[in-house]
Amino acid sequence: MILDLLRTRLRQGTATRDGGALPERFRGRPALDPSRCQDGCRACADACPTGALQTDPLRLDLGACLFCPACTEACPDGAVRFTPDPRLAARTRAELIVGAGEQPRVRALDASMRKLFGRSLKLRQVSAGGCNGCEAELVALGNVVFDLGRFGVQFVASPRHADGIVVTGPVTDNMRQPLLDAWAAVPAPKLVIAVGACAVSGGLFRHGLPPELPVDLYIPGCPPHPLTILDGLLGLLGRRP
Repeated sequence: MILDLLRTRLRQGTATRDGGALPERFRGRPALDPSRCQDGCRACADACPTGALQTDPLRLDLGACLFCPACTEACPDGAVRFTPDPRLAARTRAELIVGAGEQPRVRALDASMRKLFGRSLKLRQVSAGGCNGCEAELVALGNVVFDLGRFGVQFVASPRHADGIVVTGPVTDNMRQPLLDAWAAVPAPKLVIAVGACAVSGGLFRHGLPPELPVDLYIPGCPPHPLTILDGLLGLLGRRP
């Protein structure tokens, strides 16, 4: 029995990923090609359920994008397509609004914050009314494939033991005050990380994060892939190649 288990493990090889391209069917960073747009055509923008697309010029708000295929199906000329690139995170909300050839980049924290959090970052996750899609992807970060703990990043049970909060969901009326209470309980200095379209912009809903929360990292997606989350976190900590 033990020999069979060892043989099986050897055949499996290394499971942990360090990144790399995802399958073609994965809908990652959108690519825009305004040269394919017909004059006056708004088919892609009109099909977008959150109003994330605008034309003249062609631009996309990644923070509001649900990564559904509605725009690509509506565009007759292929001006909008999805790539398998999972790198989507940004430090500011404005940096998530991109045009042709543009891609958000995550600037690292300043040197003093990197020294403090770079090798040991404890986070409290707050589900502020989400559907559990983003929450499931955060849980997946702890499995053997992504193994977030190898980078010194861990989720903790109490905000009093945390260095920051990770917020998912559109922040419902009933969750607004508990979210602010959790933020207040985190000792300074502290971070706020918004994960998923609902937290970043409200998604299909009205809200999103309260303006009182100073967001340090926006990770878009509906839900974001674990590699998208991991890429954003490592970029924030200055540990991304």
